[in-house]
Amino acid sequence: MKDHQFTFDQIHIEVARAASDDFNLFHDKHKWLQVTHNPFKGPIVLGFQMNTLIEHQMKLYREAHHEDKIIAENQLRFSNYQITFVNALRPRQELSLDIKKTLIATIPELTLTNRIAIKSLGKTILLGYKKETKAPLFLADTDLSGLPDLNAVPDKSVVPSTDFFLKRKWLTNGNVKNFLSGSLAEQSDYFDELEHIAHYPEVFPCSLTSGALLEKAQLENHDFKRNPMVYTSHDFSVDRMHLEQVKNNDKLHILVKQLPESKQNTLNQTSIMLRTYECYGLLENRAILFRIKLNLVPLEEIIKNLSSKTH
Repeated sequence: MKDHQFTFDQIHIEVARAASDDFNLFHDKHKWLQVTHNPFKGPIVLGFQMNTLIEHQMKLYREAHHEDKIIAENQLRFSNYQITFVNALRPRQELSLDIKKTLIATIPELTLTNRIAIKSLGKTILLGYKKETKAPLFLADTDLSGLPDLNAVPDKSVVPSTDFFLKRKWLTNGNVKNFLSGSLAEQSDYFDELEHIAHYPEVFPCSLTSGALLEKAQLENHDFKRNPMVYTSHDFSVDRMHLEQVKNNDKLHILVKQLPESKQNTLNQTSIMLRTYECYGLLENRAILFRIKLNLVPLEEIIKNLSSKTH
């Protein structure tokens, strides 16, 4: 697909962060200035906002190439995103989204794969893959059947006898529509009240994990101004079959587990240790809607690493 050009304005960031309850200072038009040594010189676009732009353009691409039929006929129920963030994107900075031609593999199982890249002002913003599969590509082996009844666990607390922090959210059509519009996606492709159509997009429920991580950090007295964290990657699998059942005011249990930091888990070609989180979104009937592996690093470490390369 030839590059498509898009531009996010500050209002898109405001709408997306409000719709997903993301209070990260990096996206705030006033508070970005309070972030110590902020190199971005202004607010930046949300990672999940760009992921939703990718989701929508991939949806249009699949339909144009009749690949949505292949997905349905072969029951490729998992939509997988593998995203690496390279640079931040500022509002009013024109970006191009490039979707490479679909590769169809049949071994070991049928998989549709597209490489994706977002670039702006000659720099790569993100790189990744979108894959359609029968089984989740990420955190597939996790068994959550032993969890207690999550409805009985207090919001923003640790689930008894587990390492999971629980954040409870409610999915509402209004928030989803706003997030789609804030992500430059056409909301009427998903919702039409007169026709009683409401198809939840894939990325939006996943985007709520950002707010869950922020709330967890807040309870741990993390200093967002002095020690801000930035995403380096998002790997996530969404179950389309469960997504089809999602409707307005459905409850979503977000489970967050922080893995111990280790010298074996570092940012590419650096000694910066990644902070890795495994997150799950469970519907009220315990069905796993999404599985996400997120990597973050302290901004300070990235700046130190960059300055050591330039000196």
